[in-house]
Amino acid sequence: MKIAQWELTVPLKGILFDLDGTLVDTAPDLCGTIQDMQSDRGVDITPYRAMEHLASGGARALLKAGFGLEMHYPEFPAMRAEFLERYEARIARESAVYSGIIPLLNEVKARGAQWGIVTNKPYYLAEKLVHELGLTHGCSVLIGGDTAEKPKPSPLPCFMAACEMRLPTEQCVMIGDDERDVIAGREAGMATVAVEYGYIASPIDQWGADAIVKTAHDLAKWLEIRM
Repeated sequence: MKIAQWELTVPLKGILFDLDGTLVDTAPDLCGTIQDMQSDRGVDITPYRAMEHLASGGARALLKAGFGLEMHYPEFPAMRAEFLERYEARIARESAVYSGIIPLLNEVKARGAQWGIVTNKPYYLAEKLVHELGLTHGCSVLIGGDTAEKPKPSPLPCFMAACEMRLPTEQCVMIGDDERDVIAGREAGMATVAVEYGYIASPIDQWGADAIVKTAHDLAKWLEIRM
């Protein structure tokens, strides 16, 4: 566990998590959706391990990995729509909350703090996933990729989450497995934590996070002395 420059001045009262790769291992269903589409088209199946690290990039990253599609290609909108429809149908078939996360969330509530989710996943998909995995109870706020005017790395979703929790941003921390989580949290005036167990697609030690943790257990220890 690496601790960087951030120093606690007030107790943390708002614990904000990214969803994919931070709270929930969603790669099996995200990558599985691409593999289903490939199978139905009779094309070579991209191995799971070749796509897993792209899961946080959503449809855009996975369609590029599976079909070589870029956003400006004319067929991209239809393929994205198909991807989202298929993914919604299997959203929690294999996805699972990471080990150690549920006790962590329970401890956050026991200490009188709030926790919420700030994700770039479309709200309707995030809401369905959170519901099906039993995370709705206790979640103070859910911000989707289309909830604020701009998604992460814009700080707007983080500002919105803090506002809904009725907390100043300096009492909040943004936790995620992508550089955009760190950028969004930092620009909103929050502490930031990067999690190594997620879908790391770029050098994590270059993101400028205030702390880097290897496991949910390490994350719990970091939070414990700051709430």
